[in-house]
Amino acid sequence: MRASHLLLSSLVVLALSASACRRSQAQGTASPQDCVLVEDGWGADGSVPFTVDVVAEGLEVPWGIAWLPGGDALVTERPGRVRLLKGGVLQPTPVATLRTTRTAEGGLLGIAAHPDFATTRQFYVYVTTDASGRDENRVERWTLSPDGATATFDRVIFGGIPSATYHDGGRIRFGADGMLYVGTGDARDPDRSQDVKDPAGKLLRLTPEGQVPQDNPFPGSPAYLTGIRNLQGWDWKDATTLYVTDHGPSGETMRRGHDEVSVARPGANLGWPGIYACETREGQVTPSLTFEDAAPPGGAAIYTGTAIPEWTGSLLVGTLGSRHLHRVEFSADAPGRVARHEVYLRNTHGRLREVLMGPDGHLYVTTSNCDGRGDCGPSKDRILRLRR
Repeated sequence: MRASHLLLSSLVVLALSASACRRSQAQGTASPQDCVLVEDGWGADGSVPFTVDVVAEGLEVPWGIAWLPGGDALVTERPGRVRLLKGGVLQPTPVATLRTTRTAEGGLLGIAAHPDFATTRQFYVYVTTDASGRDENRVERWTLSPDGATATFDRVIFGGIPSATYHDGGRIRFGADGMLYVGTGDARDPDRSQDVKDPAGKLLRLTPEGQVPQDNPFPGSPAYLTGIRNLQGWDWKDATTLYVTDHGPSGETMRRGHDEVSVARPGANLGWPGIYACETREGQVTPSLTFEDAAPPGGAAIYTGTAIPEWTGSLLVGTLGSRHLHRVEFSADAPGRVARHEVYLRNTHGRLREVLMGPDGHLYVTTSNCDGRGDCGPSKDRILRLRR
């Protein structure tokens, strides 16, 4: 009787194992060389030496930076102020103050200068605001005065981007093709990310006038990448290859963590909310790097300078909850495969939001310690420059 019971139990175990195997094969899991899963923490500390300069302080959640010809910059503060960094000095009076709808992750977010700013004096902002009694995210265009002291509203070039307490996206950048790229969030409705007609949970691509380019991957749609949860960072490896960071789930469908870095091409589907961690699914992008613990990522930039040559070509990602700068080096032989990743500035400057290269060839990073989730302190938030 006992032997029969053991035999039956063994058969049940085998059947369950086979079923689990079939489910795994059906859903798919990336192999270790294709997807790196960091199961504990975020990685080893990096050993490349550099110096951190405080360029400006006294800011309140400096969310985005737009470099201007000559080296000055416009900086957004999430409560609704546009500030001017002139000659390396933060000017005390805002260039403009925008009306925003204050939510946990909304407000005045990304900023980008027109590719022909020297002629047009135009810049673009991504802002959460009240439109006819309803909150939305939208992209507005403004014009900076000749003396740089004030700015005037021009028009809304793209509106109707869903807004929620969390997952508002917000980064905007012009590509080398002259088009405006807009990172959005799923506005806490994950299924919107898979609908190419819905601007939520996407990387959008627009003309400077807010129109849909004729060569977009989905005809008539501004969507450039789909399947995104909350996009705040990306950069271009080349004209058709992007490194993209995205926030993993924080309870949706009983899942948590697993923020990710992915390699994507026009029209790619990054898999939210369908795939998780290193899972694979036909027609969707498995991440190159994902973390079991929540980071989550802020801005991201490829290091193109020469001051820290060990970093050249690497993706640098600011992180919020994990409070560090993450360097990701991709394989030269397999562009989608991570060759190395490591941690810098661990718990030294707090939450890191914007990451971008400056016209001087140095990397710039903003802190986000006054966003209600960090230690604001008397100096408030800062703009940092990383150099040798």
